[in-house]
Amino acid sequence: MAAFSSTHCRSYSYSHSSSINGGKNQRFSFSSFSRLSVPAKAIRNSHQTVVLMQDGVVATKVTPVEKETPKEKLKDELLSVTSTKEWDEKAGFDSNENESTVSITVVGASGDLAKKKIFPALFALYYEDCLPKHFTIYGYARSKMTDAELRNMVSKTLTCRIDKRENCSEKMDQFLKRCFYHSGQYDSEENFAQLDKKLKKHENFLPFLGVARVGLGGRVSNRLFYLSIPPNIFIEAVKCASSSASSGNGWTRVIVEKPFGRDSESSAVLTKSLKQYLTEDQIFRIDHYLGKELVENLSVLRFANLIFEPLWSRRYIRNVQIIFSEDFGTEGRGGYFDNYGIIRDIMQNHLLQILALFAMETPVSLDAEDIRNEKVKVLRSMRPLRLEDVVIGQYKSHSKGGVTYPSYTDDKTVPKDSLTPTFAAAALFIDNARWDGVPFLMKAGKALHNKGAEIRVQFRHVPGNLYNRNFGTDLDRATNELVIRVQPDEAIFLKINNKVPGLGMRLDRSNLNLHYAARYSKEIPDAYERLLLDAIEGERRLFIRSDELDAAWALFTPVLKELEEKKIIPESYPYGSRGPVGAHYLAARYNVRWGDLDIEQ
Repeated sequence: MAAFSSTHCRSYSYSHSSSINGGKNQRFSFSSFSRLSVPAKAIRNSHQTVVLMQDGVVATKVTPVEKETPKEKLKDELLSVTSTKEWDEKAGFDSNENESTVSITVVGASGDLAKKKIFPALFALYYEDCLPKHFTIYGYARSKMTDAELRNMVSKTLTCRIDKRENCSEKMDQFLKRCFYHSGQYDSEENFAQLDKKLKKHENFLPFLGVARVGLGGRVSNRLFYLSIPPNIFIEAVKCASSSASSGNGWTRVIVEKPFGRDSESSAVLTKSLKQYLTEDQIFRIDHYLGKELVENLSVLRFANLIFEPLWSRRYIRNVQIIFSEDFGTEGRGGYFDNYGIIRDIMQNHLLQILALFAMETPVSLDAEDIRNEKVKVLRSMRPLRLEDVVIGQYKSHSKGGVTYPSYTDDKTVPKDSLTPTFAAAALFIDNARWDGVPFLMKAGKALHNKGAEIRVQFRHVPGNLYNRNFGTDLDRATNELVIRVQPDEAIFLKINNKVPGLGMRLDRSNLNLHYAARYSKEIPDAYERLLLDAIEGERRLFIRSDELDAAWALFTPVLKELEEKKIIPESYPYGSRGPVGAHYLAARYNVRWGDLDIEQ
């Protein structure tokens, strides 16, 4: 299949993979030629001679009896063709051109994720000419809505942030014309069948002729379904899409949003149920943190720079910290959060995925399977997480600057006696030759003093350091530290010890700083843009494989069950603080100081 590319995006290459229900590729035979859909007015004022060919093809010769317009003449000529090649030549198609289509259906289109992330990401891809030539976007949800109402809803969240080009409004209008809506139930095969009919119409429609190119092979119709819906209705939606709306002659892929279950058992049930209707290659489990620029840059930083890879081991690294913080609470959305908590919502997926990418061995290649194989090895090498290596907390009400901030249980959607943690810290260990004995500390919380996500690599002290007396008793102040700031204000900086200019010998810590906003003029794409583009291309490197998911849940499920069975009470911490005191004691137990407590700007 011919590939297409743009100056801004990676090259696409479409292959005819299996459909959503595992069916084989289908080819149209010329015997289906009679299904060519042509408006009735296209054959008005014509005499028809029908000839039955030896192989059953119906060839219709049209003899116009009055003067026709060029458009009408072309329509009539299309009725007289006897091969796909001749049809393409008369219609003006380049037989070498990729005539694939991609139909993207956002299931749950009326939800916040679709409005705030998915549709804006699709527009950004279109704006940068990253989407294929023939694409259609359909919103699917239970809400009653017209195409115009969907476009109005979507338009409110689209921005012209990329390059601020003058033609943004024009691009936005063109994009919205490709967006349509179909209302239906998530468990209705009939509603998905209706969606299928609409998709086929768009996949084969030729706007300059007003005809559908059906029956002569048509275009290869590829379909991507994004399940932006609660996990309890995943299976029904996939079942209906499988039976009623899968592609007949191209690939069909399904993007599944987290949470992927609550523990090992529920995750296994979900995976088994999905695989009744999908193959593993069709399931794209999305973790948007893997699409963030600095996370994807991890392997480049390590494997493309000689100075880092030799240091990437227990011999030189004292500890690794992976930190996530939000400066706001649940604020009316605690109903969902209370069923999962911070460990399931952030640590078991986002932070653990970062850890696996950071700690993995050099893969055989950059192919998706080679990278995911190495990540699975890391997860399977991890020591079982103990309850004493976990600290949990829950934010309480706090007044600051005349403003009173609510506690977690003040949220009306949260039970007053809830023990769900809004903060967690954990010490994890990888029992292999590279990382034996190195603590990997994770910390994640809501309603903290700042918002951010970062990886901090603290190196060992210099043995026999000649300048120890210049640092005094606090050797931690002399520790080299590599900081990868994932968000916001993306940056990579290395803390080094340096002599302060002057006649004396005074040392201080300085940063060798790569600040992305200062170094690169191009705006960093949103994580959803990268992951949607990967799904369209069939690139699975940044998506989670089922055995990877199993290994992740195997690590956290025992301690989650112990926390719930023993009804461990979370330690309270004030809204807007640095979290519970217990997190500092946990770090101190492994001779670690949290690096984000003394951030040098």
